[in-house]
Amino acid sequence: MTQSIAIITGAAGDIGAAIAARLADDHDVVFLADIDAAAAAAVASRLGPGNRFVAVGCDVTSETSIAELARRAAEAGVVRTLVNNAGAARATSLHETTPEIWRADNALNLEAAFLCFRAFEPMLKVSKGSVVNIASVNGMHVFGHPAYSVAKAGLLHFTRLVAVEYGKFGIRSNAVAPGTVKTQAWEARAAANPNVFEEARRWYPLQRVVDPKDVANAVGFLAGPQATAITGVCLPVDCGLTAGQAELARTFSQSEHY
Repeated sequence: MTQSIAIITGAAGDIGAAIAARLADDHDVVFLADIDAAAAAAVASRLGPGNRFVAVGCDVTSETSIAELARRAAEAGVVRTLVNNAGAARATSLHETTPEIWRADNALNLEAAFLCFRAFEPMLKVSKGSVVNIASVNGMHVFGHPAYSVAKAGLLHFTRLVAVEYGKFGIRSNAVAPGTVKTQAWEARAAANPNVFEEARRWYPLQRVVDPKDVANAVGFLAGPQATAITGVCLPVDCGLTAGQAELARTFSQSEHY
């Protein structure tokens, strides 16, 4: 029997690790792809046995590196779920954004998802699989980090393009748009300002920020059998930020929302 495979890019981070743990519930093998191979291996080892959690060093801005990831996945089974999670934000304002930062943010946050989808497209057609792109509330509203935000807005449109063009093959394409997520990146800010999470809470109707498991659960739902009629959507996982707090949040968000 052919094994079902889930691919998660940027899997060494807190969100990627949580997604990997969640998708292991209904996939035989989970590939944790990250440019930091050692960090991915550490996460994979923590999650479970090596025959179920496979760490792979991969630069998702490189077609050659992605092709090698696809080759290894094909040897293990058929890809049923692709999660384009790798991403990063650099300059916080348009004035600080250099052409190099603009191109780098777009390459990592948008073009990489295109490259990965094209590499896994044949297997996703066979499995009638699912693509879940990790976007951001930054792609929906203006919250600073312009190059990152523009790329995430493009990622949302790419999500819809795949849904419309590849639906005839049974492929579903959706996006999750997290708000502020309590990851290790935020722990450094908490060390400098112990009240950072308390200050952030007031911008969110649920009075808290997002946990990586919240994002992972949304991915698991969109990739799973309960969402077989859902494609082309963006699901905000933002504790209510985009429901009506966008204007109030702008000042805070432009000061290191991510």
